Amino acid sequence: MNSIQPGFVLTRHSRDRHGHTELHYWLCTPQGPARLTVRGERALLMVPVAERLQVERALAELGFEWTEPGLQSFARQPLAVLYFATMSEHWQALQRLQAEGIEVLEYDLRPHERYLVSRFIRGSTEFTGTLRPRNGFVQVDHARLRRGDWQPRFRVLSLDIECSGQGELYSIGLYGEGLARVIMIGAPEPAATDIHWVADERALLRALESELTAYDPDIIIGWNLVAFDLRLILKRAALHGLKLALGRGGEGAYLRERTHTEQVFVTLPGRVAIDGIDALKTACYTFDSFSLESVAQALLGRGKQTEDVTNRLATILHDFRFNKPKLAVYNLEDCRLVWDIFEHTRVLDFLRLRSQLTGLELDRVGGSVAAFVQVYLPHLHRAGFAAPNLPPGGGLASPGGYVMNSRPGLYRHVLVLDFKSLYPSIIRTFRIDPLGLVLGAEESDAIPGYRGARFSRTHHFLPDIIAGLWRERDQAKRDGDGPRSQAIKILMNSFYGVLGSGGCRFYDTRLASSITLRGHDIMQRSAHCIEAEGHEVIYGDTDSVFVLLTGEHDEASASREGQRLAALVNAYWREWLQAELRLESFLELQFESYFARFLMPTIRGREEGSKKRYAGLRVKNGEPELVFRGLETVRSDWTPLARAFQTELYRLVFHDEDPSGLVRETLAQTLAGERDEQLVYRKRLRRPLAQYVKSQPPQVRAARLADAHNARLGRPLRYQRKGVIAYVITVNGPEPVEYRQSAIDYQHYVDKQLRPVADAILPFVGLTFEGITGQQLGLF
Repeated sequence: MNSIQPGFVLTRHSRDRHGHTELHYWLCTPQGPARLTVRGERALLMVPVAERLQVERALAELGFEWTEPGLQSFARQPLAVLYFATMSEHWQALQRLQAEGIEVLEYDLRPHERYLVSRFIRGSTEFTGTLRPRNGFVQVDHARLRRGDWQPRFRVLSLDIECSGQGELYSIGLYGEGLARVIMIGAPEPAATDIHWVADERALLRALESELTAYDPDIIIGWNLVAFDLRLILKRAALHGLKLALGRGGEGAYLRERTHTEQVFVTLPGRVAIDGIDALKTACYTFDSFSLESVAQALLGRGKQTEDVTNRLATILHDFRFNKPKLAVYNLEDCRLVWDIFEHTRVLDFLRLRSQLTGLELDRVGGSVAAFVQVYLPHLHRAGFAAPNLPPGGGLASPGGYVMNSRPGLYRHVLVLDFKSLYPSIIRTFRIDPLGLVLGAEESDAIPGYRGARFSRTHHFLPDIIAGLWRERDQAKRDGDGPRSQAIKILMNSFYGVLGSGGCRFYDTRLASSITLRGHDIMQRSAHCIEAEGHEVIYGDTDSVFVLLTGEHDEASASREGQRLAALVNAYWREWLQAELRLESFLELQFESYFARFLMPTIRGREEGSKKRYAGLRVKNGEPELVFRGLETVRSDWTPLARAFQTELYRLVFHDEDPSGLVRETLAQTLAGERDEQLVYRKRLRRPLAQYVKSQPPQVRAARLADAHNARLGRPLRYQRKGVIAYVITVNGPEPVEYRQSAIDYQHYVDKQLRPVADAILPFVGLTFEGITGQQLGLF
């Protein structure tokens, strides 16, 4: 046995071998990659002790070990644990038990996951075992792992392919530390780029295999990497009868596809493939379009190396035939763009921290339920309980966050006060917890929740887990560690969602309701406290209170009053919770911002106020800033014309300037065709075109027209499998920008873009769009 070594888990899996289950973990370590083999672990099932005779009859032909370790279910039934030598026997047993109607708990936790979860191993680990050097890695037999805190520095490779519209590979770009190379099919020719020339596609794939082995990355990054690049590479390899050893230790790559969801999974033992789109979405980045060009322009201020991004397939085909060195530059620049986006956003740091907080794999998309289970389950087991199964039928719906009816109007001097992490603070304060709910029902001094819930004062885990994360996030903020702060924030805020999700084994409508309905009560009482001070609460939304101040104010006086009101509300909750429930308050209302002018619009065509839609002139450190929430400037289904018009219109109104000239000028320019470049809608096709059967929204009609033109011209069909379509509304309906044939329907843009923007604010200053322009609805 060697000394204790640090590492970070990259990939994990289990397999049956020689009549036993083996666990395999590939780790990144300070000395390089290591493959750990754990033997002696067994797959298990949990069943009620009372069902022993029926279990033994059902499993008479299978070998298993029956133990009674003192575990119990949430229904307080004593549980037995059945151990199986192999996963195959475990699976057969599960099928037989379920066929007999016997409840089986935690059957879906795979052995390699259970091993890590039970030891609180999350990303970083420490290990011992018998070390044997192999070609490019260390094999560790008889391995044992425990929780660690090592911070890895991953070896990363950015990969991008270029291909024909039919999927024939032309080249593969590779970019990393000390590497900037393109593998290209073709006869060697002079080029400024480092090009590895190969004879054909088969040689291209073998060269990729060699390059990966030589560079040996822990992580491969790319754009649409799994669903497109790696998927196509593996499919082309299959056409040539090749099994590519893209994993470490000569292990092959495996492709899985779910046809009903169109999800694609690629397994590369010892390596992690991380798609940039999924990674940024997981870190809560949002863009109008997640194309590489759009994201690169937004984050880096530069884009692809091609003269015509919209027709890049035709450009790629032309360059492959006539200018391969130019294609190599384009290919490599895509790799570099992805690399620079990852560096700019530090998204790999975010994913590493998420893994260290939750135990999730680096490449896991979403996974909030899995994260909660991995964090909570080991605490539950050590308390002597097993987790329940998923609720039948997906569970009952739980109430959402509090949204107050707004009071529409154009105001001066509005404050926004926010509760810091309201739902996590409710969980901490009121000790909301799955096990606490079970045990609280048996305690006379339990904390009351909602819908009959009662929570134990002393037996709970989630409040303490939240408290620990809270402290870590505060420290991350002090350290200026943005990725860590963001990872913790997303994790804490996800805990309410999973407790209210029928896809979580700990779902109980009493849990989620005791959070949201408590939030309703907190928001309403807090509003009453503020109004008792002589101010008016004009809106409230989940965790924010919008306060109309009495009297005249500037930024300094408004800020002082906001801080005073926040302190007053916090004191109220401290005193009330101690007096009524003997609880410490972790609720913290904060002064968030001051609006010199603020608009709460009405619902279109009605007099009542809208929800989750407002705009204001926020002032911070003497600097005014226009802020829009839920209005046209922040919604992707409005045109640049509407956004630009709204921004300038609101600026004028908020500064008490007459907007009539702007309205008339914008109308005249639009009708004269002077704003045509701002009339383009850009909408995402969220599913393949063929799946739009009952509904035919404008973007679908435009996409079908575009691909009909592409087919006639012999070009690749661009919109069959999702994507973003740019189109305009013409007198003959929606038409794609690149193939527009009809005249633009300017009246559509007046009635559907300019008029709604104007009518949301003009009535509050005694004006109307029709009154200013003389334009009546449907005039032309």
